[in-house]
Amino acid sequence: MPGGYAALMTQAQAKQAGQQVLPLIEYLARVARRAYDNCQPPGCLRPRHFIALSVLAEHGPLSQQALSEALSLDPSNVVGLLNELEDRGLVARQRDPADRRRHIVSLSAAGETELATSDGELIRIEDDLLAALSPAERAQLRDLLTRAVGATVTGSEALGPGSCEPAPWQAGPDGKAGPDGKAGPSC
Repeated sequence: MPGGYAALMTQAQAKQAGQQVLPLIEYLARVARRAYDNCQPPGCLRPRHFIALSVLAEHGPLSQQALSEALSLDPSNVVGLLNELEDRGLVARQRDPADRRRHIVSLSAAGETELATSDGELIRIEDDLLAALSPAERAQLRDLLTRAVGATVTGSEALGPGSCEPAPWQAGPDGKAGPDGKAGPSC
């Protein structure tokens, strides 16, 4: 929608909104979600599916509890999410041999393929959504959002005690250290 949010705002609304960015972030998220919802499989994972598979791809098999914490989701919501992914053959859940009460979740080969295909579609949607920004501005936006997300939860907290792996939003180009060069507070 050309003009979209900015075109609909009156001068008074803009003044009242001040410098708030959450309405802008929410608007962009809705536009992106709508574009992604119009995408046809393969390569069209829902955002929550994409994020869950990305965490598993980055960190390998995790307990359901650790995945729940990494995603900042209630454990009962993670069960529903994993049921959807398992029904599509994108993840596998197995009992932990060391503790039969726990489930270990791993990414399947089909999940890896779907994640790679979806990543390409996500790049296309993001390119359309952020076409008004230069590559340098996109990099700056990503850095700022990464810092904001990192301030809400750290990778080592999200993955549980003793984990030194960064969360996906904290990982640098090498996949190991965050943008500040550190893997986490306990490492």
